[in-house]
Amino acid sequence: MPLNKDLKKVMVIGSGPIVIGQAAEFDYAGTQACRALREEGLEVVLINSNPATIMTDEAMADHIYIEPLTLETVKRIIEKEKPDSILSTLGGQTGLTLSMQLAREGFLESHGVRLLGARPDTIDKAEDRQMFKDTMLSIGEPCIPSKVVNDLESALAFAEEIGYPVIIRPAFTLGGTGGGIAHDVEEMEEIASNGLRMSPITQILVEKCISGWKEIEFEVIRDAKGNSITVCSMENVDPVGVHTGDSIVLAPAVTLANKEYQMLRTAAINIVQSLGVEGGCNVQFALHPESMEYAVIEVNPRVSRSSALASKATGYPIAKVATKIAIGYTLDEIKNAVTGTTYACFEPTIDYAVVKLPKWPFDKFVYAKRTLGTQMKATGEVMAIGISFEQALMKAVRGAEISLDTLNMPRLKDKTDEEIFERVHECNDERLFVIFEALKRGMSVEKIHEITMIDEWFLNKLLHLVHFEEQMQKETLTQELYHEAKVLGYPDKAIERISGQKIPQHEHAVFKMVDTCAAEFAAQTPYFYSTYDEENEAEEFIAAKNDTKPTIIVFGSGPIRIGQGIEFDYASVHCVWSLKKAGYQVAIVNNNPETVSTDFDTADRLYFEPLTPEDVMNIIRVEKPYGVVVAFGGQTAIKLTKFLDEAGVRILGTQADSIDMAEDRERFDELLEELKIKRPQGHTVFALEEALAAAHDLGYPVLMRPSYVLGGQNMIIAHSDDDIREYMEIILSHNIENPVLIDKYFMGIEIEVDAICDGEDILIPGIMEHIERAGVHSGDSIAVYPAWNLSESLSQKIITYSKKLAVALKTKGLVNIQYVIYDNEVYVIEVNPRSSRTIPYISKVAGVPMVDLATRCMLGEKLKDMGYGTGLYRRPQYMCVKVPVFSFEKLIDVDVQLGPEMKSTGEVLGIGRTLDEALYKGLVAAGYKMKKDGGIFITVRDRDKNEIAEIAEKYAEMGFQIYATSGTAEILRGAGMTVIEVPKIHENPEYNSMTLVESGDINYIISSSAKGRLPQKDSVKIRRKAVEHSIPCLTSLDTANALADSLMSKYSQENTELVELNDMKH
Repeated sequence: MPLNKDLKKVMVIGSGPIVIGQAAEFDYAGTQACRALREEGLEVVLINSNPATIMTDEAMADHIYIEPLTLETVKRIIEKEKPDSILSTLGGQTGLTLSMQLAREGFLESHGVRLLGARPDTIDKAEDRQMFKDTMLSIGEPCIPSKVVNDLESALAFAEEIGYPVIIRPAFTLGGTGGGIAHDVEEMEEIASNGLRMSPITQILVEKCISGWKEIEFEVIRDAKGNSITVCSMENVDPVGVHTGDSIVLAPAVTLANKEYQMLRTAAINIVQSLGVEGGCNVQFALHPESMEYAVIEVNPRVSRSSALASKATGYPIAKVATKIAIGYTLDEIKNAVTGTTYACFEPTIDYAVVKLPKWPFDKFVYAKRTLGTQMKATGEVMAIGISFEQALMKAVRGAEISLDTLNMPRLKDKTDEEIFERVHECNDERLFVIFEALKRGMSVEKIHEITMIDEWFLNKLLHLVHFEEQMQKETLTQELYHEAKVLGYPDKAIERISGQKIPQHEHAVFKMVDTCAAEFAAQTPYFYSTYDEENEAEEFIAAKNDTKPTIIVFGSGPIRIGQGIEFDYASVHCVWSLKKAGYQVAIVNNNPETVSTDFDTADRLYFEPLTPEDVMNIIRVEKPYGVVVAFGGQTAIKLTKFLDEAGVRILGTQADSIDMAEDRERFDELLEELKIKRPQGHTVFALEEALAAAHDLGYPVLMRPSYVLGGQNMIIAHSDDDIREYMEIILSHNIENPVLIDKYFMGIEIEVDAICDGEDILIPGIMEHIERAGVHSGDSIAVYPAWNLSESLSQKIITYSKKLAVALKTKGLVNIQYVIYDNEVYVIEVNPRSSRTIPYISKVAGVPMVDLATRCMLGEKLKDMGYGTGLYRRPQYMCVKVPVFSFEKLIDVDVQLGPEMKSTGEVLGIGRTLDEALYKGLVAAGYKMKKDGGIFITVRDRDKNEIAEIAEKYAEMGFQIYATSGTAEILRGAGMTVIEVPKIHENPEYNSMTLVESGDINYIISSSAKGRLPQKDSVKIRRKAVEHSIPCLTSLDTANALADSLMSKYSQENTELVELNDMKH
């Protein structure tokens, strides 16, 4: 069946901000979907609250709404745009849940809108735990003993019946939120009640815990006629019990006997047929390690994180094919874009190993609980392709940016055998390295298998690497031994370090093509991975193509993590498009499977490789580029600058020396002296004594950070000697070679500027102002564009300073500058001559294609010839507010108090004609329920007490009941308010601040403490409890004040203006 003729206008719902459990894979899927729909001549309406995505780019859809993903807003857009259908399966859990709610209420039917991709009954059968169980039983597929319950008593009763341990899974939540494994009644009570609260329909599934079984996934695609194929099988290295998003995953599944494989493949296809899925579907199985017994864990009738991995592992574009199926095509009518000759009904086969390694945020959260379980904690992932599991795993490890280039973790060297063997029992983010160390210390594969239930096949592969390292230490490093090391995935530096010998003759890598069909047909899309043998398919491909256009390589940004998110992928992709337009061939290097940059048709050639010096040089040797681009890949690509410069590679845009000048403290100070621009005074220190002396000289508070950071990693504001001692201890334990910077800290207004410079002139699309005063990391503060508080003279000063700085640093391309305004004086905080986190949304709202103009500047064009003028760009008619989104409920023991270290995982944007309207929309999009009554609990540190009364007054006027701890209560009563005083936790076990938060009477909390971070502190416990109860907890008075103003404003979800991005009059 070709295209359904009734379809003219399709609405696509995106997945919203990046949170743990829902990252960039939905931007990749959504972008592919929008392109596939427009290829067919359909009109596309897109709604997504995340401004950092490619999918919300004007080129992707005809009508784009960066609006809150709430039921009310989506209904209003449907009424305004009148689409005839909705595609619900490409916006992750968010898109699916919204579409289901609209369908259930009968709203879609009454407006004549069809659901594409998955029928409501299909989604119900997969998502509703009881219906899923019934469906599986009806087709004879085994499930794990389980029961769906709606209250705590039934949950406890069933757990007694089947015996502990049990797993709790809430219905309709994301990435295992609110779930967990309970080993006894006490844990059960806590996890089950939390899960019931997290589930939008207060329903949880209690099931027998089968942790230790193998976890196998199949990605299946089916069309309306009932044709179905399995795209890819995947096997989790970690057994059941660790969320698949936190598992190391290998594709294809390798430890199954053919009989087991065929059994599960058949089961997967049966399940997808019985559910009637049309499009992509992910089926997860648990397989008993010693018998043929298996059970179905869950089915996702939508594009998921695993689909992105399966797509990149096989080169089969699942999202694109799923979209074509949704609008009426069948598999035998859709061409395979990789081969260009076969059709989508051809099952991919792969003749290489693909390893996915998660990227966790624990380096940012020193006190977070690192244990892995059924609730996902990784923020992103890397993928690596190799000819063996060993080679792919080694590549993944060195590409994950965890400062390792082999499986040897230096920290574990000093531990005793007992400590190492003990740690094998701990399931956390370091377990892979602990197991490797345990094997080196002589622990047997059988013993490790018994403890961890990781299949012996994987453990023997690790043992192979252990034995090989021993061989390198003992024997002479011959050319043959060196070659073997390269095939196993060891970089040169590691080979020299382990063997203690110089390498003989360096061997260059060759590149193989990913072709979806194990070389049965010729592939047309050049998508490569490296290995070591004779034949170089990339060289052959380039020679055969014989394109005379010069080549430029763009380096991507690696895995998604806090501080470096999808915004850098947005910039990388736009750079690729601009370079193509300018007449170059473009190759991209990246190792993140979730992104648009690693889609097979973004660049002319794609290298799926780690972004390390040696890996990058192998690619440069084959590509022989005219130049390379590092400015758009965040710190990952910037880190390569110095090495590339020394290797004589031409870096386009801002030069290595300028990047160093901006990051090297002393050189930057000299530059500011010369330009007569002020900055907060500071010192550079290496040891504790120096740090204390510096702090006393400057006077508290001071800001402490290591030099060379992204995302404010390891930054604190110190108010006392104790803070400095605690901080220096943590820093010195990390063996940081670079010095620590200590600056005088100003509590002023923070201003941020993104500008484009051609070496002589600059264009500033806009100046942003943060609602929170300096001291909250720019990625975590609510940012307003255009700035609303700046006087004309300060604004002029910022434009002048920005131009002086950009030109003095010989910037060619983008530059991001942060200022603080204190006592009417402008100070520079930092200058980054690269793409920043704010580029995507400024580009969209100001209507200035910033990455495109910056790329043209890099190639030598002048701003004055580009048609956007120079200086400050004209002010847009709309105000925009960026609100950060956090994933605290996934990270146990992390204090939610905001500070100079970035904690947010994503962001949303509110666009309105006034600041009030934009802020209201931003807060709603970020998940605030905007309740205008109830209780508010206030407890603040001494230095906030002089400002709290004025803010509390606003809440009192709206009719909130105010609760406060003694010190704060005294201040508020003094200002004439009625306050209910609440004892602290240790003052009264029966009634205290903790029981108050648990009571359900509180809708907002304002909490700040002089010292946070430590999980055992009262204030931290309260803030954690707020997260568990989904109560907004405001740790900055400025946020609390902005929220009060927004609650007092006249806006509601019914009366805000719906802003269509392509209509905004620029």
